[in-house]
Amino acid sequence: MRTVGGPTDRIVVVGAGLSGLSAALHLTGAGRAVTLLERADHPGGRVGVYRGPDYEIDSGASVLTLPGVIHDTLAAVGAEAGAHGLRIHRLTPAYRARFADGSTIAVHSDPDAMAAEVERACGPAEARRYRRLREWLGRVYDAAYDQFMDTNFDSPLDMVAIPEKRAALIELVRLGAFGRLGAKVGRILHDDRLARLFTFQALYAGTAPAQALAVYGAIPHMDTSLGVYFPEGGMRSVTAALAAAFTAAGGRLELNTEATGIDYAAGRARRVRTADGRAFDCDAVVLTADLGALDRFGIHRRLPLRASPSAFVAHGTVPAEVAARWPIPAHHTIDFGAAWADTFAEIAARPGRGRLMSDPSLLLTRPALTDPGLFVDRPTGRHEPLTLLAPCPNLVAAPLNWDRLAPAYLRELLCTLENRGYRGIAGHFTVDHLDTPETWRAQGMLAGTPFSAAHVFRQTGPFRPRNLPRTATNVVLAGCGTTPGVGVPTTLLSGKLAARRITGDPRHAVPGSGPTAGVVFPATN
Repeated sequence: MRTVGGPTDRIVVVGAGLSGLSAALHLTGAGRAVTLLERADHPGGRVGVYRGPDYEIDSGASVLTLPGVIHDTLAAVGAEAGAHGLRIHRLTPAYRARFADGSTIAVHSDPDAMAAEVERACGPAEARRYRRLREWLGRVYDAAYDQFMDTNFDSPLDMVAIPEKRAALIELVRLGAFGRLGAKVGRILHDDRLARLFTFQALYAGTAPAQALAVYGAIPHMDTSLGVYFPEGGMRSVTAALAAAFTAAGGRLELNTEATGIDYAAGRARRVRTADGRAFDCDAVVLTADLGALDRFGIHRRLPLRASPSAFVAHGTVPAEVAARWPIPAHHTIDFGAAWADTFAEIAARPGRGRLMSDPSLLLTRPALTDPGLFVDRPTGRHEPLTLLAPCPNLVAAPLNWDRLAPAYLRELLCTLENRGYRGIAGHFTVDHLDTPETWRAQGMLAGTPFSAAHVFRQTGPFRPRNLPRTATNVVLAGCGTTPGVGVPTTLLSGKLAARRITGDPRHAVPGSGPTAGVVFPATN
C-alpha cells in the first residue's frame, strides 16, 4: 500500500463530516497532532442539522447501518460511545413499505420475522425464495467487505496481484456479483413488490437496479439483514459524539473556519489557508471537500465523472394527531408509486434528459416515533418533526430552475401523498426548510447531488477516484466521492482508509473488533 512519504507529525483535516472526523480520530489515535477545520458552526457535513423555530431535525443522512463502524472509530482513541452520550437503537422494523395497491410489507432484520412477513404478504413459496436471497446477499457482503470496502487500492491490478483480494474477487465472480443486481434478484424473487425492497438501495449507489452491479447487493444486505438503527437525539448525535471524542483525545477542532486553499512547495502541501486570513502549517492534509470543489485546493480530476441522482427534501413539523391517522406509523416509510423502471429512467437519465418522477416513490421519516424526546409541544398541541425525500435528477441530467420550481413541486408531492391516504399532510405539514439540487451545488457538491459520483463500473472499487491523488504527494482524500463510496459506514471507512495512507498502519482496530463485534444494540419498536 502506498503511503505519504516524509514527515507526518502535523496533520490538517479539512471538513468535520463523517470522513473528516473518522480520519481525525484514527490519526490522533496513531499519535499525530491533528487540527480539524470546519466551515459550519457544528460538525456533521452531510449528516447535517436544520434548526427550526423550536426544534431540530436531521437535514442529511437518516438511515444508519453498521453502527459498529462508529464504535470502531471511537475506539481509535480509546473512547466508548456511552462516554459521549451516544446511544444507538435498532429499528424494528427497519422500514415499512407501502405500495400503489395499498399493500404493505415491513422489513425485519431477523430472518424468521422477515420470512413470516413475506409469507403473510407474498405467500410461503416467496418466503422460501427470500431465505435463498438473504443467503446470497450475505455471501456477497462477506466477500466484499474486507477486500473491496475496508481497503485501499493502489491500482486495479491489486485485485489479482494481492492474494486476499484475488480470492475475494474469485468468490464474487462465482457468486455472479458482476452481473446486474435487478436481474439477479428478479431470478430469485417472483413478487415485484418484494424485489423492490431488495433493489431500491441501488439508488444509494447512484444507479438503477437494472444497471447496478450485483456486488452492490452488499447494501441491501446491510439494510435488510444487518439492520437499520437510530441514535437518540438524531443522526447529529453521531457526529457530536465523534467530535467530543476527538477533542477529549487532544485534537484541535476549529468551527466557523472555512478552508479556502492549500499552499504547496516542491509538490507538497505546506499550509492550509482559511477565509478569516489564518494559515495552518502541516506535514500532510486530509481533504474531505466534495469532488465538485477539489479544484480550488489544487487537486484536479483527469476524467469526467458521472454523478448520482439528487434529492428534493422538505423538513418541518406536522400535528401529531394528524400524523396518527396516516396509513403507517413508522420511523421510515417508503411509499412506492406504481411505476418502477420508468422512475429510474427519469431521474438517472443522460445529460439534459432527466425529468421529475411522474409517479413518485417517496421516503417519509418520522424520528419522534422512535425517540419521543423529539416531539415538540406547542400551545396548539403536540407536533412531530417530519422529513419528506423525493429522489430527483441532478443538475447535469436536468438543469432545472429550482428556485422557481420548488414551491410548486412541494405542493404536487403533498397532494400525491394526500391522495395516497396521508390525510391532512397537504394542509398541516409546516415546511420550514427545503433542500434542492441548488442547495447541494451551493455547497460545492458535484452536479448538485449529495450522493457524489455514481457507482457505475468505471467508478467502483479500484476504479473510483483515488484517495491518494497524483497532484500532491502529501494530500489524501476522504469522503463519499472516493474509496469506498457513498453511505454512512462507507464514509466513516473512507476516513480510516485516508488515515492509513498517512500512518502506514494497515489496521488500527484491536483484534476481533469488526463492524459489529462485541456491540449490543437494543431494539426499538
